[in-house]
Amino acid sequence: MFLVTKWWFALPVDGPDKFYWGFPFAFMGEGFHTSMSFQFFILEFIADFTFYFLFWLLLFFIISKWRPNIKVYKSFSIINWSLMLIFVFGFGLLISTSNHIFHVKRNYDWQVMKTGYLFLWQTTPALDINQYHP
Repeated sequence: MFLVTKWWFALPVDGPDKFYWGFPFAFMGEGFHTSMSFQFFILEFIADFTFYFLFWLLLFFIISKWRPNIKVYKSFSIINWSLMLIFVFGFGLLISTSNHIFHVKRNYDWQVMKTGYLFLWQTTPALDINQYHP
């Protein structure tokens, strides 16, 4: 879910401009109360997770019908599990180190100024609200 994602530069109602991340729904955003915090939206995350899960399930189903005998090497399986554990540990560390806020659903409206896509190794661009909102 984090290898390729969408960023949203938005102006929340009665709030400062913020970045949000997630595809197809924004499930994580910058926090309002401190600069190092994040907001997480649980329903949007579940919807995104379901979308990604169904996409990969369908892709593997199609591949298995087209080529039924796929042999997965043990070294590939070990590397895959290791990377998954690193990502889970990193995300758990990210969540536990600051004053993050968890909402069931985003409880405010916003005006999306600009969107874009980025890979895990790229940084979100620094945008100025004055370019998009007079």
